[in-house]
Amino acid sequence: MLKSSLPIKARIVATGSYVPERILTNEDLEKMVDTSAEWIWTRTGMKERRIAAEGQFTSDMGYEAAKRSLEKAKISAQEIDLILFATLTPDYLFPSTACLLQARLGATGSAALDIQAACTGYLYGLSLAKALIESGAYRTVLLVAAEKLSSIVNYTDRNTCVLFGDGAAACVIRGEGPGFLIHNVTLGADGEQAELLVLPAGGSKRPASQETIASGLHYIKMEGKEVFKHAVRRMEMASKETLVQSGFTESSLGWMIPHQANIRIIEALAKRFELPMDKVYMTLHKYGNTSASSLGIALDEFCSEITPIPKAPILLTAFGAGLTWGACVLTHGE
Repeated sequence: MLKSSLPIKARIVATGSYVPERILTNEDLEKMVDTSAEWIWTRTGMKERRIAAEGQFTSDMGYEAAKRSLEKAKISAQEIDLILFATLTPDYLFPSTACLLQARLGATGSAALDIQAACTGYLYGLSLAKALIESGAYRTVLLVAAEKLSSIVNYTDRNTCVLFGDGAAACVIRGEGPGFLIHNVTLGADGEQAELLVLPAGGSKRPASQETIASGLHYIKMEGKEVFKHAVRRMEMASKETLVQSGFTESSLGWMIPHQANIRIIEALAKRFELPMDKVYMTLHKYGNTSASSLGIALDEFCSEITPIPKAPILLTAFGAGLTWGACVLTHGE
């Protein structure tokens, strides 16, 4: 337990990310399905996405991102108290991917668990880490988000295969040191809309069988138009709430780092906050939608590209299957 006369304030003290080497371009996809490179670009804002190598799994990518964040934080794996691993494409249903990562890192003194909140997983992880750090329960939390979405994408379905890529992100969260102060985290969910974005088979409801495989039920199914409607509205709502709860105004925003799902969603959200697109950080064109790791990859690259890091509030927001959504405000400084 931490002992201090001052309130503990959780902050991200280091970030890291990893994307596989293989690049899948729009031009590659137009040879695979009935689409065109131009159509994908204008409808999604994506040009490329990364695809994991054969024999490379979610835990492998998470390990690479975790190593980089620990190196930046200048701490050893032995100093980690808790590993949170956000993913919807775990190596196994069980054991948790967090436990696999714990073993590989050699973080023998840490607890470990997975978080499944789809594309909002990074924010759900930040919320949990913040609460545990500020309560004094833990001193150091490693949050990792990684996805091998190529393992559940149907590359004959042009409506979904153009959207998703693989990648990983990580961050070290502590109650002391320089970095990004984590202000209020606002989260939400609506299970009544679960069927809008779903992997129909592979769980206990529809275990793998010849029938589920033949029916293609182990691939992502999505009602794109309905998801779009919910995404913009829910992220706007969560973002406005978290700004108010954190004591900031919309006009005080310096940057927005949104979930990298679709350029039209991002543009609609920026418009509602009257934020110019040059203040919206995007990796969408390079990596597509990498689900839970999307925000973390963008935040890590933001830290490398935007220097010095501005003092003005940075808004993170995401939306995903569940349905789940959330938003958080970060400020950089001591």
